Amino acid sequence: MVSINCSTIVEAPINKVWEILRDFNGHEKWHPSVEKSNIDNGKGYSQIGSIRNFKLIGGERIREQLLSMSDTDFSLRYTIIESDISLFNYVAQIQLKPVTDADWTFWLWNSEFETPMGKENELSNLVANGIYELGFQSFKSKYSTNKNVHLVSNQKSLESSIEGSAIVLDRYGDPNQLQFSKTKAPAPGPNQVRLRQTAIGVNFIDIYCRTGYFNLLSPPGILGMEAAGEVIDKGSDVTHLNVGQRVAYACPPLGAYSTVRTMNAELVVPLPDFIDNVTAAACMLKGITAEFLLHDVHSLKTGETVLIYAPAGGVGQILCQLAKHIGATVIGATSSREKADIAKSVGVDHVILPSKMNLEDQVRDLTDGVGVNVIFDAVGRDSFSHSLKALAPCGHFISYGQASGDIGKKDISSLSSSSATLSRPNYVHYTDTKEKVSAITKRLFEAIERKIVNIKIGQKYSLSDAAKAHRDMESRKTTASSVLICEEHMSRI
Repeated sequence: MVSINCSTIVEAPINKVWEILRDFNGHEKWHPSVEKSNIDNGKGYSQIGSIRNFKLIGGERIREQLLSMSDTDFSLRYTIIESDISLFNYVAQIQLKPVTDADWTFWLWNSEFETPMGKENELSNLVANGIYELGFQSFKSKYSTNKNVHLVSNQKSLESSIEGSAIVLDRYGDPNQLQFSKTKAPAPGPNQVRLRQTAIGVNFIDIYCRTGYFNLLSPPGILGMEAAGEVIDKGSDVTHLNVGQRVAYACPPLGAYSTVRTMNAELVVPLPDFIDNVTAAACMLKGITAEFLLHDVHSLKTGETVLIYAPAGGVGQILCQLAKHIGATVIGATSSREKADIAKSVGVDHVILPSKMNLEDQVRDLTDGVGVNVIFDAVGRDSFSHSLKALAPCGHFISYGQASGDIGKKDISSLSSSSATLSRPNYVHYTDTKEKVSAITKRLFEAIERKIVNIKIGQKYSLSDAAKAHRDMESRKTTASSVLICEEHMSRI
């Protein structure tokens, strides 16, 4: 049997706090873990025996019954009668006690439950640091405008580190250097936010950092630039995010491959209701990249012809959909019939596959010998010379990735054959301020809401399987976006 006690001091008369306590069973409107809930058979939420059906944001279902509520003892008890989470014989109680002659009340929350062997610590942390802390912080936010009530947390989460798990890179090298380890997220500073993460995006930049090609991380350290989750707590100067709010980010510093994380809050953005956490982790970095490539690096115009490499990949699919919406003719260059079919499904007009005819000749056949106006090339070394030859006069060649390796040193005189413009954009320079990220994500989220862009998730892995995700990506087995799911959420995937 696992037993957990959490306490809070509430500055309010006990009769006023009791009004809040009676609202506890109606918390579908304020608890951040709850997506949807209702009381069975039209009973009131404070009626003894009432059963509330919850659907959590992770997809889990829970049925909870109110066992007792006492106006005399200032207490209530409830139990979980059905659950997708392994909490057995779960009973919780809230007890209120006045502690001084002034308006201070002691709030004690206790829960007891059984759980499978080996899961005790994991589920204890979930209940104590997740369900209770997130719920209390959001409850506090709900009543913050009530002048008669001042809620003060016991500071359990605000003053101490929270334990979690992470994928740690021991040393530069192959995927075997990625190890599943315990980690801690420290309390947030004034401009920071602490997150409990649900889903994490996997990107080629993670591979570059793992191998040491990009010097963004000194091992041992945690990879990853992109994730989605919820705000556990925040620093005093953070005003654009709220405790319990769903958020996402795609920015340095590295550290996203973790279940809990403390980071600078400036580039963390709130998520709209129509984008779930897993989709957000799949689209933030890739969608932001596609948006600034098409609007800032090259302002694509209706009628232009564009060549997009890896159109079945994460960035590629978003680029293709956005380019078609703008009114461009889209040519995709990919490696297999399967990936060609995926490219066609996202609006690609023509697909180029490996053949006896080289890429540039295939492009010129499709464009009446002219070539394309703009190329988005994420391949690098193997495609560079072919791309230059496929450009129309005064075309724009954008090299934004190097999946096949570094392009090496090039003589710029080769650009004169088509009076080409060559761009090598750096993600950070387009996303280094709150204003830039806000403008780009606004466009991206609107495109998703209007169904201009459909975010496809090709692969889902548990966080502990990050090494497999890297192997699959390096061997080009993946399509669309790859996402790591934090273990406690895998059951719904």
